[in-house]
Amino acid sequence: MISLIIWLAVGLVAGILAKMLTPQKESSGYLSSMIVGLIGSVVGGWLAGILGLGSIFGSGILGELIIATGGAFLVLWIYHKFLADKMNLKV
Repeated sequence: MISLIIWLAVGLVAGILAKMLTPQKESSGYLSSMIVGLIGSVVGGWLAGILGLGSIFGSGILGELIIATGGAFLVLWIYHKFLADKMNLKV
């Protein structure tokens, strides 16, 4: 249960950081930030595992936050680059 709460907290912070880093105007709230952050943490963790970056960033909270934020940033970039106009949604 504690790991789920930590994962949600890291996802929320990663989503907020990624939204702050994107040049797009983001007007949605914490729930969408958490969803983007959680998706980003999965994407970032998967990419870090493939590229062998997990050992570089370590297994602590800070390393997980860096990887999750990078993944969330990538998810937002892909969304804005390829899907935002077609789907007509605001994330």
